[in-house]
Amino acid sequence: MTTANRQIRLARRPVGEVVPEDWAHGAEPVPAPGEGEFLGRTRFLSLDPAMRGWLDDRPSYLPPVGLGEVMRAGSVVEVVESNHPDYQVGDHVAGVFGVQEYAVSNGRGATKVDPALAPLSTYLGALGMPGMTAYFGLLEVGALKEGETVVVSGAAGAVGSLVGQIAKVKGCRVVGIAGGPAKCAVLTEELGFDAAIDYRAEDVREALRKHAPSGIDVYFDNVGGEILDAALTRLAMRARVVVCGAISQYNSETDVQGPSNYLALLVRRARMEGFVVFDYARRYAEAAAELAGWIGEGRITVKEHVVDGGVDDFPATLGMLFRGENTGKLVLRLS
Repeated sequence: MTTANRQIRLARRPVGEVVPEDWAHGAEPVPAPGEGEFLGRTRFLSLDPAMRGWLDDRPSYLPPVGLGEVMRAGSVVEVVESNHPDYQVGDHVAGVFGVQEYAVSNGRGATKVDPALAPLSTYLGALGMPGMTAYFGLLEVGALKEGETVVVSGAAGAVGSLVGQIAKVKGCRVVGIAGGPAKCAVLTEELGFDAAIDYRAEDVREALRKHAPSGIDVYFDNVGGEILDAALTRLAMRARVVVCGAISQYNSETDVQGPSNYLALLVRRARMEGFVVFDYARRYAEAAAELAGWIGEGRITVKEHVVDGGVDDFPATLGMLFRGENTGKLVLRLS
């Protein structure tokens, strides 16, 4: 085993777009597990839009990453040494272990995963937090009903691609909004969406009028900003707007752009509700079982964007999210 544990730490709070100077690259000796602990070697790192919010020192659903701390990240590790009765050498474990090559854990908040049942990366995507977010956001917060029209923004991303497919499983019409013809083609040709809107080349409001002529029953919002405003103008009566994220606003150096068309909620007797997936933690097993069944039946296609590299490639790979360069779940596979 190597004696160096490569790590990425937060060097300073970003202002606007995250830049290389915001990170500190370093190495420490590989830690030794104590009694009731195991040592895991990182195999896959999860990259998520929520990471940008964790870097700001402001109140949120999780405390911010502290200056000088190892960057928070979900990952899958392989147990290489263990003093824990429930974890054996060779086991694979998903949890929040940070952007580092090795991590010591007592097992709290960690879950053993089986690479024989699904690729390890899938436990960070469709069977991980993005899958839970799509499942509970759409079915619980969105209160989806068969036959409804669903529109999802960021539709080619980790969460959006699953939201649309779950809605199709539930017998709904699905319209996805994504950037560029290649991503839109994936939505309609591979993932079964009924229509796709290229926000870079089309007038989103006009396209929604065309593809959702009777209005939007559930709008699943991953981007905020102008696209959210356009969707609000097309709400059906008693519509539900699910606020999952706002990636268009995360790097803003000014005040976040709120919805100027919010009075549509009043006129259409609609509701707009935000949620945090951790609220449904006790039901993750239920969602994972159903998602795994749909994947096994071929009703859901898993889309992943896997980048091969090392821990030091984390900052550049994270930037791909905010440039819209990934299709599906973005993960860094450590070589």
